[in-house]
Amino acid sequence: MSLMDVFDIAGSGMSAQTVRLNTTSSNIANAESVSSNMGDTYRARQPVFATQFQNELKKDSFAFNNGLDAGGGVRVAGIVESDAPYQLRYEPHHPMSNDDGYVAYPNVNVVEEMTNMISASRSFQTNADMMKSAKEMMQRVLQLGQ
Repeated sequence: MSLMDVFDIAGSGMSAQTVRLNTTSSNIANAESVSSNMGDTYRARQPVFATQFQNELKKDSFAFNNGLDAGGGVRVAGIVESDAPYQLRYEPHHPMSNDDGYVAYPNVNVVEEMTNMISASRSFQTNADMMKSAKEMMQRVLQLGQ
């Protein structure tokens, strides 16, 4: 693993956290959207991350550490919808209420989404700091040759 691989790994982390932040913002934006039909109500979504190995990136037949795959970053394996139940609220005068007077609200927990947003933002910043540190290390190596 070379020092240049740090940029690929940190970049994949930043990309994954961007997807997480976009998904979280979509959940927050739809937190109060309503529907009289359960099938049309928005469901909270969460990204699923998976490890991306060095051998997948470079297609080498050998990685260091006795042939074991080295971590090479992260990738978004997919986005899944939450199985949590919808929030049914009794609001008989609401224009979107069903025949029983209930309105279906999404299964979005705004507090949980805000926590996800803060976590994604901090993870993104950590990856950016890692790239900055690697850049400074490379600059110091170049200065040694002067």
